[in-house]
Amino acid sequence: MTVHSALPGHAGPVGTVHLVGAGPGDPDLLTLRAARLVMGAALIVHDGLVDPRILEMARPNARLVSVAKSRSRHTMKQEDINALLVTEALAGQDVVRLKGGDPFVFGRGGEEAEACRAAGVPIEVVPGISSALGASAASQIPLTHRDHASIVSFVAGQCKGLSEQDWSGLAGKGRTLVIFMGLATAAQISEKLMGDGLAPDVPVAVIEKATRSDMRVLRAPLAGLAELVADHAVKSPALIVIGEVARIEGGLADHTIRAMALEAEQ
Repeated sequence: MTVHSALPGHAGPVGTVHLVGAGPGDPDLLTLRAARLVMGAALIVHDGLVDPRILEMARPNARLVSVAKSRSRHTMKQEDINALLVTEALAGQDVVRLKGGDPFVFGRGGEEAEACRAAGVPIEVVPGISSALGASAASQIPLTHRDHASIVSFVAGQCKGLSEQDWSGLAGKGRTLVIFMGLATAAQISEKLMGDGLAPDVPVAVIEKATRSDMRVLRAPLAGLAELVADHAVKSPALIVIGEVARIEGGLADHTIRAMALEAEQ
């Protein structure tokens, strides 16, 4: 990794913050650049959803700092994470900021990049396979399909003002809706979409722990989404795929649970 020259008015060299996508879980899905950075890093600041096998790739003397987040508990607030990255870089330390999926797809990488730039800290963004793409491939549920969907949208299911957000037109005929971080708000999501006119029997697939050995694919109609998540104790990381593509059965029958019929009861 490269240590940069000192900033004007700042004593000593300044390190680089590398915003690195760790992909959906399987270490084999890391980019070569990401793998090289992880293996060479002296400091890795990582999210809780980064697969432990990826962290095991770090050198033995690397410092690993977890900034894991959950709905009810934050190890470190985002503002404090930003400050940590800047502080370490200004002290001359290169930082690998390791995130599940891709740093710029619901990874708050944009916020961290802005904080670094504001402080004069150089950054590098290393893209990762988004969890949406990893889950699609692992479950063999295509997000687009000539017979079913020519439009795909990504939304966050856990965010401020969820009920006020306008999702009308994001799901329906010819469309696929992929929801990140939607487990805790599954009931509100299904009610919101049905309130916008989406039929209760629209197929849904919940893909849990995509690309990992304990991956599950669970299916239900939209009206049964909350029940599905609760009855099967679905845990993060998980994605919700809504649309006709969710009917498509891949070749992973042993990983698939059909929780209830996709056809709504008459």
